[in-house]
Amino acid sequence: MKRDSIYYQIFKCFPWLIFELVDYHPEQAKNYRFESVEVKETAFRIDGVFLPPEGATPRIIFFAEVQFQKDEALYHRFFTELLMYLYRNQYQYDDWYCVVIFPNRSLEPSDTRTHRLFLNSDQVQRIYLDELGTFNTLPIGINLMQLTIASEKAIAQQAKQLIERVQLELTDTLPKNEIIDIITTIAVYKFSSLSREEVEAMLGLTLEQTRVYQEAKAEGRKEREAEMLLEQTRVYQEAKAEGREEMLKAAVPLLLKTGMSAEQIAQQLNVDVEAVQLAAQENTEK
Repeated sequence: MKRDSIYYQIFKCFPWLIFELVDYHPEQAKNYRFESVEVKETAFRIDGVFLPPEGATPRIIFFAEVQFQKDEALYHRFFTELLMYLYRNQYQYDDWYCVVIFPNRSLEPSDTRTHRLFLNSDQVQRIYLDELGTFNTLPIGINLMQLTIASEKAIAQQAKQLIERVQLELTDTLPKNEIIDIITTIAVYKFSSLSREEVEAMLGLTLEQTRVYQEAKAEGRKEREAEMLLEQTRVYQEAKAEGREEMLKAAVPLLLKTGMSAEQIAQQLNVDVEAVQLAAQENTEK
């Protein structure tokens, strides 16, 4: 599953979910904007930087790292990226916090001593999605993240339950269509081998109404248009080649009679010498 892109979509749509995840609620939480930031002069990229709204006091930057595979160098890289960003943007903030999200504890680096200054501070919080609580007893946004770690056996039921819950609950902060789009995206990634009809039956909705289907449909249309264009180009090239061949058959014998060499004819007609020689040979054989 392409979890990086899914979490990018989740945080881009609902940046304030990071505060719900760590149970911290700044006054202007809903006005934060989410970015994926490349640190200049290095090959580092931070998964998520949550930038405070203009006029916020204090100006607190939140960093997020989503890690779904074992990486012993994670903390070395992440804290280096974080400090580099803080150094490059030291006039844009007053304070900072960061959140590292794991599906479970087993994927956390085994060395937690080297960076204990950060890991044991109140500025760094580690989240393990499988320890947050029972599915459907937590806020919808948290359930959305938990859905990314569900097993194939459980995801169908959990996705369907979450869709039903979204459709029933009234919420101004989480647009229903966007939540359902993300749920559908997760399911489509998880069950890439299933047909559209099978995924629809599993989720209890029509994929034609979702963004992920519309995007896939648009992508398919682009591919078909590209194929048609290539086919038209091929037919044109073949017709052009056939027309050139007929032209050579008619012109080469006449030009040879004027005393021009095959090389001179090829240069004048802007064709290969071999094509002129072939046309001359076919004329001789007639």
